[in-house]
Amino acid sequence: MSLVGLSRSDRTWNENNKGMNVYYDDDAGGRRDHHPLHTEKIFTDRKTFFLDLKENDRGRFVKITEDVKGRRDTILVPCEALDEFIAALQAIRDADDAQE
Repeated sequence: MSLVGLSRSDRTWNENNKGMNVYYDDDAGGRRDHHPLHTEKIFTDRKTFFLDLKENDRGRFVKITEDVKGRRDTILVPCEALDEFIAALQAIRDADDAQE
């Protein structure tokens, strides 16, 4: 992939995350390359989380990838479900705070 014409943040993202911008597209029957519209990274003790806003023919979604020493697990959350997803995460955080 050529990095010419990409913004500095896109170049950095692509250089640091080779292979992370591929998702499975059921309609095409294979893998396709899609650059994120926006990306965030979260670093913890031994894990890195990538949160990528992406778009395909079916709409926008957030791709959440957990990387632990090169092992990656990914989920896709449609943007239509983000409010409910975030509310559920907040409820879990509130429950955890109440336990402390």
